[in-house]
Amino acid sequence: MSHNKYFILLKSSLIIFFLSSCTSLLEVNNMNKNNYIDTLNAIDPNFIAAENLLYVDIENQSLIYLKKGSIQKIYTISSSSYGTGSKENSYKTPLGKHEIYKKIGGNLPENAILKGRVWNGAIADVIKEPIDTDFDHVTSRILWLDGLEIGKNKGKGIDSRKRFIYIHGTAEEGLIGKPASDGCIRMYNRDVIELFDLVNEKAQVWIF
Repeated sequence: MSHNKYFILLKSSLIIFFLSSCTSLLEVNNMNKNNYIDTLNAIDPNFIAAENLLYVDIENQSLIYLKKGSIQKIYTISSSSYGTGSKENSYKTPLGKHEIYKKIGGNLPENAILKGRVWNGAIADVIKEPIDTDFDHVTSRILWLDGLEIGKNKGKGIDSRKRFIYIHGTAEEGLIGKPASDGCIRMYNRDVIELFDLVNEKAQVWIF
């Protein structure tokens, strides 16, 4: 076989492999989306009526942004390293239906550190390696959650809002993708800034 014929054959093979690989990735992506839709439908078929809905998938450490029942974005997140639960001082991520009580930090720079929901001018040194520090910095943006289910995530001793459960940015970006927080939902700083601008207060957040 001549060098030219061999090159053409090799090039054709690579193109076929690339196209088949892209198709497989597309199919997997659509499969994941369908699974999320099936799960939401099982939780509450009225999810399709929500203008904006955030669904936090604890098992897969993902946050799905839906608009009128259609998946728009899938983000990687970190929930609590202590597991799930609503008990006060448990440091666990609460399950169930919530809504965004308040949005905080709309005009702050990326990686701004918020203490007590206030920025004092400090900017976090973001850690890209999977290192767990002694600090649980809240950075960039806050979506403060309020539970909607009395006896589950709303009420004395289990209240998500009084527990200060947020969706927020983190300085420990290297830990995103696995449980690592002290109860909140952590996101990459650029992701939480993007999400902040996509949703309004009162938008529902379902954590399951």
